[in-house]
Amino acid sequence: MSAKRQFWTIAIASAMILAVTMGIRNALGLFVSPLNTSSGLGIVSISFALAVGQFVWGAAQPIFGALADRAGSVRIIAIGAVLLALGLVATPFMHSQLGLIFFLGVVAAAGAGGGSFSILIGAAAKRLPAERRAFAAGFINAGGSFGQFVFAPLAQALISAFGWVTALLSLAASALLTIPLALPLREKHSGAAPVHSGGISLSEQTLVAFKDRSYLCLHAGFFTCGFHIAFLVTHLPGEVALCGLPASVSAASLAIIGLANIAGSLGVGWLAQTYRMKYLLFWVYGIRAVAISLYLMAPPTALTFYVFAGVLGVSWLATVPPTAGLVGKLFGTRYLATLFGLTLLSHQIGGFFGAWLGGVAIATSGNYAWMWYADIALALAAALVNLPIREARPKLAAAAA
Repeated sequence: MSAKRQFWTIAIASAMILAVTMGIRNALGLFVSPLNTSSGLGIVSISFALAVGQFVWGAAQPIFGALADRAGSVRIIAIGAVLLALGLVATPFMHSQLGLIFFLGVVAAAGAGGGSFSILIGAAAKRLPAERRAFAAGFINAGGSFGQFVFAPLAQALISAFGWVTALLSLAASALLTIPLALPLREKHSGAAPVHSGGISLSEQTLVAFKDRSYLCLHAGFFTCGFHIAFLVTHLPGEVALCGLPASVSAASLAIIGLANIAGSLGVGWLAQTYRMKYLLFWVYGIRAVAISLYLMAPPTALTFYVFAGVLGVSWLATVPPTAGLVGKLFGTRYLATLFGLTLLSHQIGGFFGAWLGGVAIATSGNYAWMWYADIALALAAALVNLPIREARPKLAAAAA
């Protein structure tokens, strides 16, 4: 297989898998209201279950990443698909908070983690040349955004036409599509304990990484990214309802975010080949702070939500290619699935608080005002924390290589 054909085969397969897993995850906020009406558990309990899911999705990725580094990506993606489908199928039959937390917050979320960023970007990075990795990460990331563009309106249409239970079961069936999509990612593994060509083990490399200030800065910035995204995908439908607008506005807004982030992901992935990735992260987080500030000053109309979604979407998950790229620059690609998975864990710790505190905010104050202010402050902090990261200029790095 030619290098060009191999690149596109790997990139497209990975992007399609992420489209399914991320599309399903980011559509779950549309089920909060009907799930609350059906189960009577209350918005805080459901928000907490989704918050647990945010954390578990992140925690699963370094674990699955380490397993993928050893046993290969295809098996992990298949296991994840089964878990995701099982969790979604069981959710409609849960009428206790504990049951909802287990199936929606643990089983489904862990399954989605098995077919997500760290496994897919790690698998691609090992099989592609260094100069193509950042763009490949951006292309794969764009697949996740395309999934959100497709699944959000699709889920809302299914809810409206057939009810929320049938819609959730349909998403479960879609999750199983990732198994055949993973076949192009097959690779040979000996089953031996992985050791870096320089003799460093996974545990040693992890200790080295956590002693590196640049790696810790990436964790801090990604925490904010998770807080922001989880708050919006969980509670944007509630914000739309507070403004007296129909549910179709929230579904359309989520779709617009996904569509806009295709351009954002591809653009940032392309720019990362020429510009320092830490500066790209600075501007991505800065755009978020400006977008939220302008949204709070605008009238609460459908057009406002659509414009806000478009501007926000450009930066939505555009943080992923430069973050993954920086991890690869700092530590190489041998353990990229694990080390990038650990940054995603920090991302999802932020996601836990974003999803949960959004429910607390609406239950205690009747609106999300202080959550929006927290988003602005955290976005500004994330922009600044990326500046001290050590990173050579791309051209100088290429020359040194």
